[in-house]
Amino acid sequence: MAIKKNNNQAKNIERDATYYKKKFWKIFFYALGSIALFFLFASWGLLGSMPSFEDLENPDSNLATEIISSDGVVLGKYFEKNRSQLKYADLPKNLVQALVATEDARFYEHSGIDGRGTLRAIASVGTSGGASTLTQQLAKQLFHGEGSKFLPFRIVQKVKEWIIAIRLERQYTKNEIIAMYCNVYDFGNNSVGVSSAAKTYFSKEPKDLTIDESAMLVGMFKNSGLYNPVRNPEGVKNRRNVVLLQMEKGKIITEDQKVKLQSLPIVLHFKLETHKDGTATYFREYLRDYMKKWVEENKKPDGSDYDIYKDGLKIYTTIDSRMQLHAEEAVAAHMANLQQQFFIEAKRNKNAPFVNISTKETERILNQAMKSSHRWEVMKSQDKSDDEIVKSFNEKTKMTVFSWKGERDTIMTPLDSIRYYKHFLQSGLMAMEPQTGNIKAWVGGINYKYFQYDHVGQGARQVGSTFKPFVYATAIEQLNMSPCDSIIDSPFTIPVGRHHVTESWTPKNSDNRYRGMVTLKRALANSINTISAKLMDKVGPEAVVELTHKLGVKSEIPLQPSIALGAVEITVEDMVAAYSTFANQGVYTKPQFLSRIEDKSGTIIYEPIPESHDVLNKDIAFAVIKLLEGVTEGGSGDRLRTTYGGDGDNRWTGYPYQFRNPIAGKTGTTQNQSDGWFMGMVPNLVTGVWVGCEDRSARFKSITYGQGATAALPVWAYFMKLCYADSGLKVSKENFNRPPNLSIKVDCYSAPKVKDTTDIQQDTGEFEL
Repeated sequence: MAIKKNNNQAKNIERDATYYKKKFWKIFFYALGSIALFFLFASWGLLGSMPSFEDLENPDSNLATEIISSDGVVLGKYFEKNRSQLKYADLPKNLVQALVATEDARFYEHSGIDGRGTLRAIASVGTSGGASTLTQQLAKQLFHGEGSKFLPFRIVQKVKEWIIAIRLERQYTKNEIIAMYCNVYDFGNNSVGVSSAAKTYFSKEPKDLTIDESAMLVGMFKNSGLYNPVRNPEGVKNRRNVVLLQMEKGKIITEDQKVKLQSLPIVLHFKLETHKDGTATYFREYLRDYMKKWVEENKKPDGSDYDIYKDGLKIYTTIDSRMQLHAEEAVAAHMANLQQQFFIEAKRNKNAPFVNISTKETERILNQAMKSSHRWEVMKSQDKSDDEIVKSFNEKTKMTVFSWKGERDTIMTPLDSIRYYKHFLQSGLMAMEPQTGNIKAWVGGINYKYFQYDHVGQGARQVGSTFKPFVYATAIEQLNMSPCDSIIDSPFTIPVGRHHVTESWTPKNSDNRYRGMVTLKRALANSINTISAKLMDKVGPEAVVELTHKLGVKSEIPLQPSIALGAVEITVEDMVAAYSTFANQGVYTKPQFLSRIEDKSGTIIYEPIPESHDVLNKDIAFAVIKLLEGVTEGGSGDRLRTTYGGDGDNRWTGYPYQFRNPIAGKTGTTQNQSDGWFMGMVPNLVTGVWVGCEDRSARFKSITYGQGATAALPVWAYFMKLCYADSGLKVSKENFNRPPNLSIKVDCYSAPKVKDTTDIQQDTGEFEL
């Protein structure tokens, strides 16, 4: 019986073992099948969307659009997040080595998933560190970010990371994966990618990073919010030293190097990139407005709109970064100098900066500025009444204001700050190649952060005597005159009814004297008003307006004889284009600021077509050039060549200039010194400069400082001296191109020059309204 019982027990045990064995394998295969189905469903997107082949081929990286100068310098960017694309070859070797050593030591051995690391993480339940490879981290960055903290969802996301990582490894090389990862990581402070981070934290290009700087950035890959060098320098240093330790373990650096590098402090050259800082700020804003219209008219191949903040476009401009910096330096140097004089005069003016206007008019100007301010807009959006807002403008508050010696903290009422800013002289400068129309420099004001109005492309101002060459050109063309022809400088009146005049018009010379018989060349050199008026009377305002529009001036010009003295509002951009026609042998070329636009793959998606048309024949254009050369040889612009001083010479920034090469130019000053102009030309560069306050009633009292020869000419001279010193720019010092068989007499006899300081300073081009 015992034997039978033992046999039955053995059979039962054997049966139970077989049962449990079958049960185990059944569960095992079900589990294996479930996992396989889980992965399969995840890869099909049944557990949430998965990136397509096209997505993997072109991951959405929200790249910043770059504005690139003609000499290859990035002038600025348009972005929501400041992200720049780098190729693997552009990454510093020490950064790549530090990244692999710290984040994924077996990166070059696995195919997206590190099996050894994954098993270790599972066995230790995550206590020995995570198992994410660089490829998995890239997948997370590209396609779902940090993900959910809810465990079931996190498991799904982890599986999707594995699948995406494997696909990425099939799609890209190891080097491409490294580059992509370095391009998409958010380093904080509006810097996405190693390129932006290097510029933000160290003001360097990535290739120039030192080992310890690269180690700091690699340390930030762990958690850029926690390891932010601006807020947590000690924590960042500790993390950097961990990276250096890993580099030593990986035999990338020696122990001695590690010890030396770990002892170094964290040294930042922190500069937060914003749209309001950097080079060519006014031009970049002008370009942004242009691009808003461009994207409406130019679509992607699939019909969707380009996004200049995300699509990583490369906008190649005609701006030369070197010339742009020279222009900005020239404007800053002279405007800071001239502003000192303006404040000196303002101290003696109870209604500063306004001159000869009533209290009522002053209140109107200040109230208009108050209602146009950002403060008013914000308070209106908060449903504040007008009375409440006005009251707040009269309450003292802490603020930071602009000054030429740097920003300064102060306490004043917002209304007082408006009056303070009205004191500042503004400037506009544009330089252009006359033969190509390529704009090389664009300075729209003195400081974009505080003064956003663009005085090159946006603001039209009265041009004064700089309009006179258009009158002279019309006379040479229509009356067959030459620069050497003479005309009498004497009192002159256009009666009522002639040329649409409703009241008799008797223009006066600014110095109230008359010179008798003078050549056209001398008349323009000394900006004699009566001569311009007589020429206008001979050709009529219609002919002058027609020619001026052919020269590219888009402003509406009244058909009145007074336009001969500059009672016309024109932008700096249009004035430069018009003068360039004379330098380009009578051919108008439309100003151009774009060379081409490329998409993020480098494919050209837009190239502008240059626009030009004939305006004057070569002989007439050259005759005008010779007239304008007279201005700098013995007229209102001859301080470009002289070494002796005069009234206000301490405000001629950079003087003496001592130019010896041919220069064609024209100064201009409007009524009451509200606007000062200088248009200057050499054969391959035409530059226009305007100077004045935002309001025409804010101005210099005297002609000494308010005239174009003091206010604007020094900016041009300073700029050109910098350009000539920069040999790489190749700005011409040659003669203007003389047409063969010239039919117009341009070489006039000149008596020995007698210095006439009055002629130099009294270039007002004033007009009677």
